[in-house]
Amino acid sequence: MTVAARERNVAALAAALRRRLVDRRRAAATAGESGAGALEAAVRALVDEEAALLGAADREEIAARVVRDSVGLGPLEVLLADPAVEEVMVNGPDRVYVERGGLVEPTAVAFADEEELRNAIERILAPLGRRVDELSPMVDARLADGSRVNVVIPPLAIDGPAVSIRRFAAERPGPEDLVASGTLSAAELERLRAAVAGRRSVLVSGGTGSGKTTLLGALSSFIGSGERVVTIEDAAELRLRQPHVVRLESRPAGIEGRGEVTIRELLRNALRMRPDRIVIGEVRGIEALDLLTALNTGHAGALSTIHANSPADALARLETLVLMAGVGLPHPVVAEQVRRGIDLVVHLERCADGGRVVTAIAEVSG
Repeated sequence: MTVAARERNVAALAAALRRRLVDRRRAAATAGESGAGALEAAVRALVDEEAALLGAADREEIAARVVRDSVGLGPLEVLLADPAVEEVMVNGPDRVYVERGGLVEPTAVAFADEEELRNAIERILAPLGRRVDELSPMVDARLADGSRVNVVIPPLAIDGPAVSIRRFAAERPGPEDLVASGTLSAAELERLRAAVAGRRSVLVSGGTGSGKTTLLGALSSFIGSGERVVTIEDAAELRLRQPHVVRLESRPAGIEGRGEVTIRELLRNALRMRPDRIVIGEVRGIEALDLLTALNTGHAGALSTIHANSPADALARLETLVLMAGVGLPHPVVAEQVRRGIDLVVHLERCADGGRVVTAIAEVSG
C-alpha cells in the first residue's frame, strides 16, 4: 500500500469512527447517561473495539486523529504545531495554504468536506462566545494564545468557508534582531531610539504583513522603564518589557449583539489613567480624532501604526480618518493638527522574498 493510499484509509477510518463516537455520545446524552467518560478514554475504547485487527501504532494514530478532529482544529493542528508557520489560510475544505518566512505556499492538508471545516470553525469560535451563520457570515476573534482568526462563510465566501489564522510568536524580535535581519540599518535604529527616548510621536506605516506591529514592539523597548505605558489594541499582540504597563483590548459585540467596546472608547478611557505613553496597535477608525487631540494636548511620545503606501499617504489617511469622525473640523485645521502631533513616520515594505524592510523615515514639519 502506498503512503498516499494508507493516509486516505487512515483518514477515512478516523472520520467514520468520529461520526460513530458523536452518535454514541448524543444517544447517551439523550438517555440521560453520563456518556463514555473522558473523551480520550471513549475514543480509545471505540478504536480498540472497531479496529482491533490493526497494529498498536495504527490504532494510536487513528485515536489521535479522532480526538484531534473532535476537540481541536482538525487537520490544521499539524500546521499550527509548526513554529515556522506564521499564518494559516483556508480557502475551502480542500485548499489550505501557510505562510513561512514571509512566503505563501500550498500544503497537502485538507478537510474531508465542508461539514468538517464548519465543525472546526465552531470549535474555534464557541469557547470565545462568538458565532458565524448566514445572518452574521463574517467574524473576527482571538485565540487564547493571541492568534487572530478571521472567518467568512457562504454566501459571502463563494467556494466554501474561508479561515485565516494569524499567529504571533511569544517572543517578538528586538531592535538588534531587526538590524540583523536587514529590516533596518544600525544608523536608522539609533535615529529611532533617540526619537522614542526623546518623547517624539512615531507613526509606523505599511501594508498588511509588512511588519508594522513587530517594529512597533521593538520601538516600544526604547521607552523608559520608569514611565507608565498604556497599550490599546484590537488583539493583544504587543509584549512590552517595561514594568509599568497597562494592556487594554477592544471587545466585539457578543452573540446577542451587545457589549462592544471600541478602540475609541479605550483611548478616551486611557487618557484618564495618567499615562506617560500611549501605544495604539493600529489607527483605523474615528479614534484618530481622539489620538490627535491627545497628541496636541500634552500626551507626547505616542506610538502607533497605520495602513498606508508611503509616509505622505499615512498622514493623508490619518487626516481622512479624523474627518470621518464628522465633528465639522475644516480640513486645513485637521492637517495642521496632524503635522503638529506626529513627529516621525517610519514606512515598511514587504519584499518579494518575504523580507520586511524600512524604506523611509520621514520627518513631519509643522
